[in-house]
Amino acid sequence: MKAINRNIYIASFVFLSMVCSCTDLDETPHDVLTQDDLGNSPEILQALTAPVYTSLTNVMFGWHGYFDLQEECSDVIVTPARPNGWVDGGTYRALHMHTWNSFQSQPASLWNRVYGALNILNTSIGTYKNMANVEGLVAELRALRAFYYYLLLDNFGNVPIVTEDDVTKTNFVPEQSTRAEVFDFVETELLEVMPILSKEKVYGKMNHWAARMVLAKIYLNAEVYIGETMWDEALEQVEDIEANGGFTLESNYHSNFVVENESSGEQIFSIVFDATRSGWFHYPWKTLHPSSGATYELGSQPWGGSCAIPQFIDTYDEDDSRLNIWIRGPQFASDGSPIYNIFDPALEDVQLNYTKQIGHIDETQEYEGYRIGKFEIERGVAGTAISNDVPFFRYADALMIKAECLLRKGQADAAAAIVTELRARAFVAAPDKAEVTGSELQQGSKYNYGTYKNGVMLTTEGGADIQYGRFLDELGYEFAAEFHRRQDLIRFGVFTSKSWLSHIPNGDHRAIFDIPQSALDANPNLSHNPGY
Repeated sequence: MKAINRNIYIASFVFLSMVCSCTDLDETPHDVLTQDDLGNSPEILQALTAPVYTSLTNVMFGWHGYFDLQEECSDVIVTPARPNGWVDGGTYRALHMHTWNSFQSQPASLWNRVYGALNILNTSIGTYKNMANVEGLVAELRALRAFYYYLLLDNFGNVPIVTEDDVTKTNFVPEQSTRAEVFDFVETELLEVMPILSKEKVYGKMNHWAARMVLAKIYLNAEVYIGETMWDEALEQVEDIEANGGFTLESNYHSNFVVENESSGEQIFSIVFDATRSGWFHYPWKTLHPSSGATYELGSQPWGGSCAIPQFIDTYDEDDSRLNIWIRGPQFASDGSPIYNIFDPALEDVQLNYTKQIGHIDETQEYEGYRIGKFEIERGVAGTAISNDVPFFRYADALMIKAECLLRKGQADAAAAIVTELRARAFVAAPDKAEVTGSELQQGSKYNYGTYKNGVMLTTEGGADIQYGRFLDELGYEFAAEFHRRQDLIRFGVFTSKSWLSHIPNGDHRAIFDIPQSALDANPNLSHNPGY
């Protein structure tokens, strides 16, 4: 059973009614939860947090969600123009080319969804922080609020900080904080609640270990956020997780992404999806060609689009089983019969065959590009959503943070031992290839950066000049299509300096997104981020 079950969803409606309608705290309403209720019902306590957790499903995979924002602007995934005539208004092209502005849909979606969740969090924290017997609940809510602010810190930098004290003020208009101030807020909140947070592994909930991962992430990226390296601080967080969290690596890498993946011992913090109740995890429809619906007996036709950038695929070792997250080659229906191209009349009798090659961001054939298959696609799904849970923090991530910190601190061989451990489960068929040395991790990237069209490099920049580029490659293999890549490219100095496919660098200010125009229009205290 997934932790967020039907009873919790029902109780969450009671909670939402309470926090949205109760404005006079001197009254004693008889149709909402009381302090006695809170102290006597663990189920209600759990239900109180349900709305802000279910909000995460929309943040991650709502239309133009977090996945798009982190992956489509990177060197791994692209959504090029397709011959079916589907028009996206140029939004995916803008992400790939780094030409977005304050009107771009994906940053606006993240902003609106996160601040919507923060509104619920602040109201609930303000309601319950002075009640007895709910210290753990309030700590959990504060940690989850810090997680949401971590997303804003990483993507926008300079954002308003709004707390439970602010939401009660009349005509309150928040000021814009600096990125350093947001960093300090996230760090302070997490350090304050850490001793109170539960160390119990409640699936899909923000607990002690998930909070440590948020701290580890802000420390890992501190040089980007505040101009200060904090490798020791990041290392402290993940070493505690390693020593005391009780997490384990799955022996099979792909077990993390199957339909029923809630039993994985590797997941530190997961976003719970259920196609019948919660969220819209629609990535198979976003990536697959329409004909591939017959492969998985999908009840609705995929839209076809997102695929791998060939230059990234070229960096894989052919014996790395993680290459199998990409759907490639000739395609068949569930009964074994071939499926076909459908848009080009000249290709209607040609079997659909996903090829590595992509023409250009503005021009591709319907069969071009390996498609994203990281999460198991359940056969026979009726709608346009799957029920796999999405691990936001995996134990593998904690180990790779440790390895990177050691590498940057001059302990390359110790870092290599960790990377080798992770690679071992991906090279079962060729175990001799699993080992990587400290010397290799200090080399540049295998990625052949430069512009690319129809299988030909138009310009060549290479990756040999990237410090610790080989480690960046390893991050790519382990976390491809897990909304890691944008952040990793920024930290390694690649995001605004290198070209790939049709993308060329377009300014260092692209390391953060602009404040959405809708937010600028609504709040006179906000201003564009530098460079926009």
